[in-house]
Amino acid sequence: MKTATPSLARAINDRLALDLLLEHGPLTAPQLRELTGLSRPTVSDLIERLQAHGLIEVTGESGEDRRGPNAKLYGLVAGLTHAVGVDVRRSAVHVTVADLTGRVVGEARSTLGPGTADLAAEIAATVRKAADGRDLKSVVLGAPGLVHPHTGEARGEGVPGWRTDLRTAVQKLLPEVETVLENEVNVAAIAEHRLGAASGRDDFALIWLDDGVGGAIVLDGKVRRGASGGAGEVGLLELDGEPFCCAIEHTRALGTASEELVELVAASVFTVASVLDPGLVVLGGSIGRAGGAELAALVQEKVAARSPAPTEIRASTVEGNAILQGAVLTALALARDAAFG
Repeated sequence: MKTATPSLARAINDRLALDLLLEHGPLTAPQLRELTGLSRPTVSDLIERLQAHGLIEVTGESGEDRRGPNAKLYGLVAGLTHAVGVDVRRSAVHVTVADLTGRVVGEARSTLGPGTADLAAEIAATVRKAADGRDLKSVVLGAPGLVHPHTGEARGEGVPGWRTDLRTAVQKLLPEVETVLENEVNVAAIAEHRLGAASGRDDFALIWLDDGVGGAIVLDGKVRRGASGGAGEVGLLELDGEPFCCAIEHTRALGTASEELVELVAASVFTVASVLDPGLVVLGGSIGRAGGAELAALVQEKVAARSPAPTEIRASTVEGNAILQGAVLTALALARDAAFG
C-alpha cells in the first residue's frame, strides 16, 4: 500500500482546513485542531503556510469571556479572487459576482433585443461592469439550448446575437478567466441540489416549466448530460401529437392547478420516472414555483396511479433566480479549486 508523501499530506490538510473555514467561517487554531483531528504542531504549520500563501488572515479574536490571552480567529481572504454566474435569457443577461465565501459583491444586467449583434461581447461587457475591477477566476454561463459536453459548442434557442462558439468567444474577451458554458436547466438543478427541494438526494430529475421547457437529470449526485448534451430535454416529448413545450404554453392561461396542465406534467414525469426511476422529480421554473405544493401533489397522485416506481414530486424551493444561483455555485467550485489547489 502506498502512503501519502509529505507534500501530498500537507496539501490534503490545507484543503481540509480551507473547506472547514468555508463551512464554519473564521475559526481559532484549537477549533481547527478539534475539527480536523490534527496535532497542534501540524495545525500551527498549516496556519503559517496558508497565511504565507495569502489564503487566510487574522479576522479577530475569540475568548473575551474567559481569563487569559484571547485566541486569534483565522478566516479566508474572501477577496483573493471572485467567481461569476451568468444567466443568459432571450431578453436579457443577468450577472452576479461572488467572493470566495459566496458573498455577492457585484451585479449587473443588460437588455438583449434585435439590435444585439454579438452576444459574447454583450456578456463580457456585463461581466466587467458587475466585477468593477475585481480579480476574476471563473465565469459560468447558463444558457438555453443544448451544450455539447465535449466540444462546448451550443445550439441556442432564440437568444439574440447567439453564436455556436459562444464559450470560446467569451473566453477570448475575458482571457484571464476560465469560462464554462452550461445548459441553464442543468445549472438550475445544481442550485436545487445544493439549496432547494433536492438537498440531500443523490438522484432526482428537474422538470423546468417556464418560457422555455426542459429538464435536467442528476444521478449519483452528478448532472448527467448525455452524449450530445441532450439528457433531460423533456420539452421535445410528443404528447398527443404535440411537443410538450408547445402544449405547456397553451395551458398558461388556465392556471397552475388546471386539469390540462396537471395531465401534461404528469405525463412527462411518468416518462422520466419510467426510464430513470429517480425517486424524486422537482417542478421548477415559474410554473413549477407558482403551482407549489398543490400542483406537485396533483401530479404525484396521477403518476402514482400509472407508475410502479414510487416517485415523489416536489415544487422547487430555491429562492430567487435558480439559474443564476446554480451558475454562481458552479463558478465558485472552479474558483476555489484554482485558488486553494
